[in-house]
Amino acid sequence: MAFGDDRLRYAKRALDGIALGDCFGQTFFVPDEIACKRIRDREILEEPWYFTDDTVMAIGIYRILEKYGNINQDELAKVFAENYALDWHRGYGGTAHSILRNIKEGKDWREAAAEVFDGMGSMGNGAAMRVAPIGAYFADDLDKVLSHARASAEVTHGHREGIAGAMATAVASALLLNKKLGHYLGEGETFLRDITDKLPESDTKYKISIAASVPKESGIDFVVSVLGNGMMLTAQDTVPFCLWCAAYHYDSVEEALWTAVSALGDRDTICAIVGGMVSLYADKLPQQWLSYMERPEDSRFFR
Repeated sequence: MAFGDDRLRYAKRALDGIALGDCFGQTFFVPDEIACKRIRDREILEEPWYFTDDTVMAIGIYRILEKYGNINQDELAKVFAENYALDWHRGYGGTAHSILRNIKEGKDWREAAAEVFDGMGSMGNGAAMRVAPIGAYFADDLDKVLSHARASAEVTHGHREGIAGAMATAVASALLLNKKLGHYLGEGETFLRDITDKLPESDTKYKISIAASVPKESGIDFVVSVLGNGMMLTAQDTVPFCLWCAAYHYDSVEEALWTAVSALGDRDTICAIVGGMVSLYADKLPQQWLSYMERPEDSRFFR
């Protein structure tokens, strides 16, 4: 399978999917009763939707792929820190503030990423939220998907769970693009098990294997009780649910994102992860939704 010049086009599609999901999910950070009513009524806000740090960091990955054709960790760290400095009011978590501020001030990213959480490194969901463009760019070589996803995660996430979350999301993105192109047939439980087969041993891998046994017809409360919804902000509490959404709603961006946001929890990040993955299979992104969202290429981060 020769991608040629299509690699960047696929990576941009994933970036747009991340941004759409991020923007959509962000509009649901309202009291739960209001969010639940809007979800039940399928009510979207007809006003500008703005993206968060999820998209800002995904832009960084896309631009590094565009410039180097691989994940250059030193340059990626620099881009992350520079874009953070442009606007740090984009929803970055406390750990991300610390890491990116330290990198911007000259600390080596290896040291900055390794020293958080008493030297354990971050197991957060932040590496997964930005990684879909890597899965798209290297979709014809899953070994490269895995190695570059790991490299992209390591810049900020030193813990194996944060790294495994990124690897899982990147592989899922690659498989969905291959499915769209007719090179992969798996779906549902098979899709989820094919992802776990590629992952290093971790709690994230174990929970994705559990996701494979959760039926499509399950109620969202049950799914969240088993897989999580990102409230803990960790990869293992976020990525398995996102992959479950993608496994059963990959053919419709709207259905995938409505399902994702119905879990509540870390709404923008869950929707960003799901949007990045399913955008690589769906025929088109919803035009009405696109008309409300802040576009990555129109932002000051895309340079």
